[in-house]
Amino acid sequence: MNDAAPAPTPAPEPRRRARVRAPELIGKGGWLNTGGKELTLADLRGKCVVVDFWTFCCVNCLHVLDELRELEEKHRDTLVIVGVHSPKFVHEAEHQAVVDAVERYEVHHPVLDDPELATWKQYAVRAWPTLVVIDPEGYVVAQHAGEGHANAIRTIVEELEVEHEAKGTLRRGDGPYVAPEPVATDLRFPGKAVLLPSGNLLVSDTTRHQLVELAADGETVVRRIGEGVFREPQGLALLPDGKVVVADTVNHSLRTYDPSSGAIELVAGTGKQWWQGSPTSGPALEVDLSSPWDVAWWQGKVWIAMAGVHQIWTYDPESGTVEVAAGTTNEGLVDGPAAEAWFAQPSGLAATEDRLWIADSETSAVRWIEKDGDGYVVRTAVGTGLFDFGHRDGAADQALLQHPLGVTALPDGSVAISDTYNHALRRFDPATGEVTTLATDLREPSDAVLVDGDIVVVESARHRLTRLRLPEEAVQVESVAHRTKREATEVAPGRLRLDVVFQAPTGQKLDERYGPSTRLLVSSTPPELLLGGEGTGTDLFRELDLNPELTEGVLHVSAMAASCDDDPANEYPACHVHQQDWGVPLKVTETGVARLPLILAGMDG
Repeated sequence: MNDAAPAPTPAPEPRRRARVRAPELIGKGGWLNTGGKELTLADLRGKCVVVDFWTFCCVNCLHVLDELRELEEKHRDTLVIVGVHSPKFVHEAEHQAVVDAVERYEVHHPVLDDPELATWKQYAVRAWPTLVVIDPEGYVVAQHAGEGHANAIRTIVEELEVEHEAKGTLRRGDGPYVAPEPVATDLRFPGKAVLLPSGNLLVSDTTRHQLVELAADGETVVRRIGEGVFREPQGLALLPDGKVVVADTVNHSLRTYDPSSGAIELVAGTGKQWWQGSPTSGPALEVDLSSPWDVAWWQGKVWIAMAGVHQIWTYDPESGTVEVAAGTTNEGLVDGPAAEAWFAQPSGLAATEDRLWIADSETSAVRWIEKDGDGYVVRTAVGTGLFDFGHRDGAADQALLQHPLGVTALPDGSVAISDTYNHALRRFDPATGEVTTLATDLREPSDAVLVDGDIVVVESARHRLTRLRLPEEAVQVESVAHRTKREATEVAPGRLRLDVVFQAPTGQKLDERYGPSTRLLVSSTPPELLLGGEGTGTDLFRELDLNPELTEGVLHVSAMAASCDDDPANEYPACHVHQQDWGVPLKVTETGVARLPLILAGMDG
């Protein structure tokens, strides 16, 4: 018998990584969640750093905030997550709006407010959300766009911990996060409201993860409901049996609440987020959902604004089933048969006898669904696409909104619009085709409900309900038009090579067991920009033929890749889906590039 201790197993060689010195973090709006301290990369030296480029309108960014929470907690002494808020809409460039969003979505790490996209440009970011990993010596070692990368980033962080512990360049200890002082209010960023048969109002108290019943005055708290049950609840709809169906947004579920008994019941969703390839119909408690944001009772079913996948779904209480009703999961504004339509983060619903009205927030649009023979068709009342927004009244085909979150059917057949980022209540009248402004000086209105001829507005960022008389005349406002400003990528005329860069995380490989594990969808605005290369395929590269008669446009790219643990002994390997949508402004010039790389995961070699 040999009593000598066995020789230690040598540590694995660290993986060789491409390293690029990380640019400094700069932003005109300054830092949040640091106790007033201005941070630099030098302050973060010795830590693993994940920079999260996000904007608070973007549901995919909100998904990533949730994905990162476990990683943030588990590696709190070695990892610092830094949010860089990079606005899409004009309202998101307001500093107070960023302060509100950081509290609203419970962001527990430092956030740099970068209203002019200075750091976004330095890091050559092309999409929300994008995650960049910086090692303890200040070098960029990985970049990921879209959702589903938490496992890959965890692996990178653990590798960096081992490597830099051995080099003596890892610094353990508390990070720079300083929690802000809590504020006492009865509601905190309320989302939606519904009038109960009793005359009281039920409100989703989103940031406090509860429902709150208020007396008819809209102020007195009668009871709080669902502590420990809901996570950022949003939409509410009264059902024929007197129960209220609740969009339990971050739990990716629907629940019912019975005001008479107080009972809360899970009726749809598994608690897991829906991913491409998952079932799109079936028993309601067996099908994944994705950030349901609003609900409405229409034509015998609960209709669901499924913001997380840019679709409209239905839940049938009688059969206990859910299914997709409209939308393809592609993000944009395309009308037509329900199965072919494109939405962009639908966030508000309102039902009339023959129409389901939709606030389609990311396209700053109001749209509707109606019966068309044996099926349904989608049409647009106001809005033109992902990048055009503003505050302009008049004929609907030229009127502008800014990220509306709510719609309310009015008795005369018109629709009130909670025009959230314009801080206004607007109105669209189908009879005249006109858009007007009913009220201004609201603060991020997210919903409205009719009460005895008045309209009660959920002023989300003022943490209250505000009761208004429906005015006889419209408010006159100065017209303002905006377009999302992102630097165009200069490309050469003729053929453009598109490469979506994807490197499977350490210990994983592309999952080819059931066929191709990647998908690429390409389209453009205007459609005439591409003479060839549009459509769907399974390769993550594409040769695109640009129209020589056009000098600018937007390239829309949607990519997905599924990777699984690479262990032959594991019969049921864990798999992960990585996906992202890009809208890339292009400018065609003789000196432009002939190759366009978009990073889904990894580094462009």
